[in-house]
Amino acid sequence: MTLPEYRVKARNTAESPENKIHDDAVARQYGFRGGLVPGVTVYAYLTHPLVAAFGAAWLERGTAAVRFVEPVLDGEELTVAGTVVGRDAKGVTATLVASTAAAGECATLTATLPAGSPVPVNLALYPMAPLPAERPAATRPHLDGLAALGTPVTTYDDARAGEYLEKVGDALGLYRGARGFVHPGFFLDQANRALDKNVTLSPWIHVGSVVRHLSGARVGETLATRGRVRSLFEKKGREFVELDLVIVAGERSRPVTHILHTAIYRLPAP
Repeated sequence: MTLPEYRVKARNTAESPENKIHDDAVARQYGFRGGLVPGVTVYAYLTHPLVAAFGAAWLERGTAAVRFVEPVLDGEELTVAGTVVGRDAKGVTATLVASTAAAGECATLTATLPAGSPVPVNLALYPMAPLPAERPAATRPHLDGLAALGTPVTTYDDARAGEYLEKVGDALGLYRGARGFVHPGFFLDQANRALDKNVTLSPWIHVGSVVRHLSGARVGETLATRGRVRSLFEKKGREFVELDLVIVAGERSRPVTHILHTAIYRLPAP
């Protein structure tokens, strides 16, 4: 089964001027063709065919493993193509590829729609913690010494939903109205905030995430992103951090998404 193809003009949606990897001049210093469209935005594009095909079920219990392999630049036409590659008693598996004419394959995503309920998380392992009053630099010793990340909190109200959906250009009706779902791309946006609201960073790059939806979050709910540093490693002179995050919704802290979020927090000098 082929998923509906999705074509979209990519948009550099970086809101913070702090991460200069989204700036054309700085990105070129590091060897890129121009400022990078955020990985979280490319992920939002990748989810469109999944939600078009599987609807609320995927938003409530689906999974995704996304990897970014080549940069996408502002204004480029991105084509997302997907295929269902497995279907059995355990659920459905699909693979998707996002590509551009200039770079070819830019990102890959493997998704599942499990037949059963998600495995719950132990929230005791993800305590709330205050954000730092002054963010220290993102160094390996500091990240390694963090018992818990400070918890970004945001309310996904009508205004925030409208702003986000316009930004990623997603017209699916499931995200709209009083009981609209929170867009899955917004969860990864908050995963980025769990990093850059805790430390100051030089140009950095989101390289991949593994996502498990635990229940659907809705417009009007307040989301808190709890987490910790899971691992730190170096590869070809690049310093990586992997965050282990749970996003909870509402006053009762209902877990809605579990994310393993990987980024290069320090690039070699240009």
